[in-house]
Amino acid sequence: MSNKRDYYDVLGVSRNADQEAVKKSYRALALKYHPDRNPGDVEAEEIFKEAAEAYSVLSDPEKKRLYDQYGFQGLNHTGFQGFQGFGDIFSAFGDIFGDIFGGGGGGGRYGAKHGRDLGIEIVIDYIDAYNGCETKVRIPKVEECETCAGTGSRTRTRQTCPKCQGQGQIVQGMSFIRMATTCPQCHGTGEFATDPCPECRGQGRIKKQKEISVHVPAGVNTGARLRLRGEGESGSMGGDPGDLYVEISVRHHELFSREGKHVLLDYKIDMTLAALGGELEVPTVSGEKRTVYVPAGAQNGKLIRIPEMGFPVPGSGQRGEQIISLTVTTPRDLTERQIELLEEFAALEAEKKSESPLKGFTRRLGKKIKQVIQN
Repeated sequence: MSNKRDYYDVLGVSRNADQEAVKKSYRALALKYHPDRNPGDVEAEEIFKEAAEAYSVLSDPEKKRLYDQYGFQGLNHTGFQGFQGFGDIFSAFGDIFGDIFGGGGGGGRYGAKHGRDLGIEIVIDYIDAYNGCETKVRIPKVEECETCAGTGSRTRTRQTCPKCQGQGQIVQGMSFIRMATTCPQCHGTGEFATDPCPECRGQGRIKKQKEISVHVPAGVNTGARLRLRGEGESGSMGGDPGDLYVEISVRHHELFSREGKHVLLDYKIDMTLAALGGELEVPTVSGEKRTVYVPAGAQNGKLIRIPEMGFPVPGSGQRGEQIISLTVTTPRDLTERQIELLEEFAALEAEKKSESPLKGFTRRLGKKIKQVIQN
């Protein structure tokens, strides 16, 4: 026993802690490291057993007195050897596990097992991710047999196990400790079916396909995970059902892309609109069209934002923006007149770049005076 940790350190309580504090600490550890919540985790199992052993001593006044006075050696003459397995722990502290897991995690009967969680991936359209949607999925799952109502019996009746008297365990008392093992006849259920159901062969559960409606909230993105409580496989021997986890993938849209909560739109405009500026009608992800203003001299990559037209942020009441990135296009297949105008424009640009600042000022002043005289 020299390698064991101090029981007070295991539960994280002081030596003068009262019984309520000891129980509260043990409940927290049992909840965190329960084997149903940590399947296959050997380290969690060891911590779970260690905490149960510490609680069994510190919650018993006589054992606690001996431990406080003599340490681990003081427990030797009591016959205390710890727990042989989870069945012993669930049997000894069934009331605690019933409180934590609602009877489905090893409460009244050790044989009760939580149903297995299931997972499925669904693919939705970009617009459905924007607006939210309802979709239906079909999943294979193990459910309670309808023929026998989960009893495993053709007549829907079960008899109390005579070996364990309906307890699900065989309990043997020895000094200050109770040793309990799962009943070999009823396998922990405390009862058995004398006339097995032909549909489920006495198991009480059966594999079947089930259609489930999934509500996808607005604003989800690829990688989002929804949890549908109780839609996994049904538990056995009175255990709670598992959950269904739905992973979302969103299809690409032909026009729109996404960055976080923002809707992105690449939109082409011609060079004259970019140079002169003006109004531009663009599509939005909501389906309606919006008119935005392009400032004169807009360059390639200019961003125009439409507030409150992006994706909603679930649970926040906020929305992103629709961000329009302008791409200025170069005209093709020009007419002769268009070519002449562009050549004239190019010549004027060259002249403007080559003239001195004073000459440019005089030219602009003369143009302004002419306008005033004409008016």
